[in-house]
Amino acid sequence: MKKIERKLFEEIKKHLSSKEISLIIGPRQTGKTTLMTWLKEYLETQDQKTAFFSLDFEPDKQFFVSQSALIAKLELEFGKNKGYVFIDEIQRKENAGIFLKGIYDLNLPYKFIVSGSGSLELKEKIHESLTGRKRIFELNTVTFEEFVNFKTDYRYKDKLVEFFDLDKDQTANFLREYLNFGGYPKVILEDRLSEKIKIIDEIYHSYLEKDISYLLNVAKINEFSSLIKILASQIGNLVNYSELSSTVGISSQTIKNYLWYAEKTFIIRRINPYFRNIRKEITKSPMIYFYDLGLRNYTLGIFGNLYQPHELGFLFENLILNLLREKLRYTGSSIYFWRTKDGAEIDFVIDSKKEILPIEVKYKKLDKKVLIERSMTNFIKEYSPKEAWIVNIGVEKEFFINKTKVKIIPFFKLL
Repeated sequence: MKKIERKLFEEIKKHLSSKEISLIIGPRQTGKTTLMTWLKEYLETQDQKTAFFSLDFEPDKQFFVSQSALIAKLELEFGKNKGYVFIDEIQRKENAGIFLKGIYDLNLPYKFIVSGSGSLELKEKIHESLTGRKRIFELNTVTFEEFVNFKTDYRYKDKLVEFFDLDKDQTANFLREYLNFGGYPKVILEDRLSEKIKIIDEIYHSYLEKDISYLLNVAKINEFSSLIKILASQIGNLVNYSELSSTVGISSQTIKNYLWYAEKTFIIRRINPYFRNIRKEITKSPMIYFYDLGLRNYTLGIFGNLYQPHELGFLFENLILNLLREKLRYTGSSIYFWRTKDGAEIDFVIDSKKEILPIEVKYKKLDKKVLIERSMTNFIKEYSPKEAWIVNIGVEKEFFINKTKVKIIPFFKLL
């Protein structure tokens, strides 16, 4: 079967020479085990010694009853020589961070590559225990860039922007498919709609039953699931805690706790409001978007059934947020939205600490004569940013409003 190449593979490959633990985190079933297998195979082609353990595999658990048990096993495999140790599903190990820290601090000649799904045990305690001893690599669902490269058999791998510029029809088809089905690898690899639905159903229920019910000890699975469904119907809208509390039938504090769980387990992304003038600019309520568009669609019963521009508009906005986050990784920049009490709104504001960049998103191919909305002109007047972007399907042009350069940008130029 043809494989979906992941950009993170090259990043982690470069980190293999570092003593730090390479810690791979991310949503369930995004391909972490597959990625580790590729890394293991790569190392073996370089004549390096490797060992692979999975805490989902019963016979491997005996080596994790104590630090000395694992060390004894590694000495059997490698002796005192260099070796690469892969540990999958580390969240199954209680106090995993302390366990790994103790072994790491012995300064043995072993490099650890560790993965786990998004449980609180992984997100919090492991991170805290391994401060200064690990680098985190987040493997999310397949990005739009990775998706198109796969669909085009990697023919345009180094010239995707040129492909998008030339083949408008195929670009539109790929975009609609991705907005409908999202980026879970198994979903992409399956051609039949009926099987795609079964796969996304299994992913979602596995998440509820394993990450939420077992790992997070959330008792009210039905209420949690209802909350995710409501959030899915409101992407790009302000979160109203009291309204959610009334609809779901649980307290506002529990709503906030559940949102925190959903964020820590890579289901939703929260973005907060940008403001300098608290009198004019709105409340502290965040907006919610989703990591994976297909999972969002599945929760609403519309997986693979979105065709109209008004149905796809918010999903396109969600996609742009995901593209921006990918683009801004390791830059230290933050993404906000902007809204005033009189109703002016900007979809995203990037704050690099030195400069701010307002971004409006339009799921359409804009005309050459672009009419700038009041919200953008108000923001430019208020903050005088060096640039402002309007992201759309296909048009590209530039002009000035006062001293601000306004760029109309095709979405694929964000890749």
